[in-house]
Amino acid sequence: PPGPCALTGAPPQALGDDTEDVSLDFGSEEELALRKARIRHPLATFFHLFFRVSAIVTYLFCDWFSNSFVACFVTILLLLSFDFWSVKNVTGRLLVGLRWWNQIDEDGKSHWVFEAKRVPTIASSTEAEARIFWLGLIICPVIWTLFFFSTLFSLKLKWLALVIAGISLQTANLYGYIHCKLGGQKTLSRATSRLFATADVPKRQNRIAEDSTEEHGKAVPR
Repeated sequence: PPGPCALTGAPPQALGDDTEDVSLDFGSEEELALRKARIRHPLATFFHLFFRVSAIVTYLFCDWFSNSFVACFVTILLLLSFDFWSVKNVTGRLLVGLRWWNQIDEDGKSHWVFEAKRVPTIASSTEAEARIFWLGLIICPVIWTLFFFSTLFSLKLKWLALVIAGISLQTANLYGYIHCKLGGQKTLSRATSRLFATADVPKRQNRIAEDSTEEHGKAVPR
């Protein structure tokens, strides 16, 4: 008897194994797992927390190590200065792809520049590094603010200048990197709006051309 292929008129199909080896691309999943799990810059991550935590610990326990106020003052100020330089110039660029600085133009005017990396790569920072960066950047100025009130209420005025220096240096980095983060998003939105505006220019030109053609085609009454 005729088979189903003969009845329907469809060509016969082979019943053999037509399976082929297909290479699956797991690059995005692997990159996502690396960004979540690994710390790509362990040295930068360590020094991002080392100087600022060391300054806080030295401030709390400096009386145990030395009775000299000048030695404690200079040590803490040096740690704060090292922290400011390393966070501003090294760890922010490596851990979160942000940087900020001040430059002077030809007219002698001072300008603040805030930059953010737009295109993430596989060698960029991970989520763990970014979390460590922002937690250290936010929590430590809060601790120095608490030191300010405790110093003020306990009338230890000789430490007040040091606490104000700690608040100023660490708040400056926090302020700069928040501007970098928000500035990068604003720049991206501006670029997107410009792209849409550029894409809309031919449509506007076509509309103007059509309107002018219609006006020329109308009969002028006498």
